[in-house]
Amino acid sequence: MVVLKSLPGVDSGGGATNDDAAAAKIQKNPQFVLDVFISEATQNKEKDLRIMDGASTKGVLSHLSLLEVQARSRKSERQQPSRVKELKAKAEALRTQRDQLKAEIETHKSLQKLRASMDKQCAHEEEEDEEMAEDSENSELLRLMARHTQLKDLLHAHDIIGGYSVIKTRQGKGLCVSVTTAYNGVYLENYNLEMDLKPTVRISRDNIPPFIPLKSLAEQSNMQTDIRTLLDPLSQHLNAFAARKQQLKLVKELHKSVKVMESNALCSLLVLMFTVPREKMAVLCSLEYTDHTRCLPTRVHFECEDQGLPDSPEWKKNGSLLMETPVHKALKTMKKMGDIV
Repeated sequence: MVVLKSLPGVDSGGGATNDDAAAAKIQKNPQFVLDVFISEATQNKEKDLRIMDGASTKGVLSHLSLLEVQARSRKSERQQPSRVKELKAKAEALRTQRDQLKAEIETHKSLQKLRASMDKQCAHEEEEDEEMAEDSENSELLRLMARHTQLKDLLHAHDIIGGYSVIKTRQGKGLCVSVTTAYNGVYLENYNLEMDLKPTVRISRDNIPPFIPLKSLAEQSNMQTDIRTLLDPLSQHLNAFAARKQQLKLVKELHKSVKVMESNALCSLLVLMFTVPREKMAVLCSLEYTDHTRCLPTRVHFECEDQGLPDSPEWKKNGSLLMETPVHKALKTMKKMGDIV
């Protein structure tokens, strides 16, 4: 009996263990056979579904992966011509830049030779210079360029040693004077004066800051006969102002723990706030620059809760340091000594 072989109590080897007993059991409980067939059918269906789901999922992922590869391939094929074009344009630009640099190098070498002959002013080198000029198509242009660079260097040296750049204007009827300011070897602002020479020497226009006493300096000078009697004290005022302004800038950049509480346009008054590390106490420091031709203060005053601190030997030494050293350098020394944060 095929049915009996798939039921409990039936030997799977093909012979019935007890056919009569099994038949009696089936006749007695026919619902048992139905339940067994339903259970086996359900299990087989779930197994088939799992197999189908696995196969379906694997097939979908493989298809999506294939589509992604194809899309990337098409994208790279579309981008390849534009990429090649871009690289060609870049290569052409680099070649142009290379040619320009080569030309500049050759020009620079020629200028160096001409400059050497001009600076030394040797007769033998002048003869060599003439020979080179005959062979060069652009000799006159190179000579002018060499002369131009020589004059620029002379003008630069003139400014470094405190000279003034003077240009005639209006066919000799006026002058334009440029005063250069610098601090610690760093060039800062340039200030200009336009002056009339006739009928008398007078200042017509300027860009001097209004807090610089230009009018007073002009009245005290003898500019009708010697213009330097005006320019020298004016340069002192401008360079001192530029130095104080630069020191204030360096304090803000280099000393973040020091707060600038107050300053004015002339940078002749500066109020700083320090913090004493041990007591965690704030100290106000006032720096007064009453001599406007100098970049160092003429008076230093400390204020804090501990009224005895300003009179202590340690802080008296700090006061002297601030009067003798630029403020940003003095603060650095005070930090090293552990007097301020």
